[in-house]
Amino acid sequence: MNLVSSRERQLGFTLIELLVSLGIFLLVIGAAFTLLGSSKSRYQTESQVLNSFQEARLGLDQIVRDINDSGFPPPTYNGGNHNFYADSPFAWSPGYPSGTICAIGTGIGTQCAIPGDFELIIETNPNPQDPLSQVKWIRYELQGTTLMRGTANKAWGNDPDFYITANGQIAPFVQNVVNNPGQPIFSYTCDTPTSPQPQPKPCSSAGTDSVPANVREVAITLIVATPQPDPTTGQQRLVVLNGRGRRINP
Repeated sequence: MNLVSSRERQLGFTLIELLVSLGIFLLVIGAAFTLLGSSKSRYQTESQVLNSFQEARLGLDQIVRDINDSGFPPPTYNGGNHNFYADSPFAWSPGYPSGTICAIGTGIGTQCAIPGDFELIIETNPNPQDPLSQVKWIRYELQGTTLMRGTANKAWGNDPDFYITANGQIAPFVQNVVNNPGQPIFSYTCDTPTSPQPQPKPCSSAGTDSVPANVREVAITLIVATPQPDPTTGQQRLVVLNGRGRRINP
């Protein structure tokens, strides 16, 4: 009887075996939680990149649409009330609408405050189906790292730059924009009516034709950073989107 009892007691695990098993179990669980944490961080980072991409893409599409619609309706549409037709596809400051014509990036004459590398004012009627609607000034302006969008009904005789700021509806449009002076948001191409060219030229090299009324195309580059840095590199991820708007109205 004693021999049988002794054998039965030897069927269990020893303390050392239990400690070894527990150590292996803890290692496996630790590795699993580390992998889970890494996957969660990666998912959050990729979600931020996707959200930044979607926001920037929607913003870029809206800018392109506004530029394509600029200058509508043209002065021939209604010669009576300036507020119901576009005198110029792109408005500017100083001197709009009847003062000094300013130059875009040429270093010659009066320089335009708008349009510039980081701001733009478009003149168009975004709701032409509404017979009571009038032309609006639509302004894009980078403030810090936020691209703002403002709109106001056109008020003939006013400077659109100051008028939109004082009377317009201005709201954040695209967040975390990190363009710098070497990477402008807006780049302009001008028609050259005084010396016709086969193709429009960059406004900076269009000479006397480098004025807002002659802007034909606007290239847009949006560089948007994720709100939080990548946990792996410690750096913010960047999304770079490019688009081009071309006015089709006279």
